[in-house]
Amino acid sequence: MTITRSTLIRSAAVAAVAAGLIFIGVQIDHPHSDVDAVATTEWVVRNSLKVLMAALALAGITGMYLRQVKQVGLLGLLGYLVFGVGYLTVMCVAFVSAYVLPSIAGTDPGYVDDVLAAATNGSATGDIGLMQAALNVSGITFLGGGLIFGIALFRARVLARWAAALLAVASVLTVTLAFLPDALYRFLAFPNSVAMIGLGCSLWLTTRTRSTTLSAGVGDPPLTAAGSR
Repeated sequence: MTITRSTLIRSAAVAAVAAGLIFIGVQIDHPHSDVDAVATTEWVVRNSLKVLMAALALAGITGMYLRQVKQVGLLGLLGYLVFGVGYLTVMCVAFVSAYVLPSIAGTDPGYVDDVLAAATNGSATGDIGLMQAALNVSGITFLGGGLIFGIALFRARVLARWAAALLAVASVLTVTLAFLPDALYRFLAFPNSVAMIGLGCSLWLTTRTRSTTLSAGVGDPPLTAAGSR
């Protein structure tokens, strides 16, 4: 198998679409975040899928950035880096939720409750250490990165502009998480997911358009000095 630029871009497109679909799937009928839920297999599966989602999304936005690196400019680079940090911290937090919290739910339920409270915009009554910093960084970078990256994509006019705009708007909507209960704020993942799916599909289509354009020019005779007269 020959690995080409188009192959890598298409792989990133598939990753972005898959990330969006997984992000929607894990939010549907999500159990309430408490110690009892943490001890279940469903909790492990859902959070393992969140780890996969974050990894796929990171690959997806990397492909989006590299496909239009010249068009998005410095703003796009800034947005990509911040958004990338956002997905990396989401991945780390989901990993802790999937594999660390269940192992200590029986011995230290108070800590688990505090982490879950902080993660769902509640107030931790005890000290949760660096988890609080990780959650803060995750929220800020996911919001800021999505907004900046969405604006940069919108301005570049390479991928679907509606999806780029939706990504920026969806990132701003995450501010409302602090005012919504656990059962409702999960629906705010849907606009971000739809934006990722739309951008992924658009990224795939740009490789087809580029391939068609290049193929159409294969048979064209070279322009020579004699032929230009």
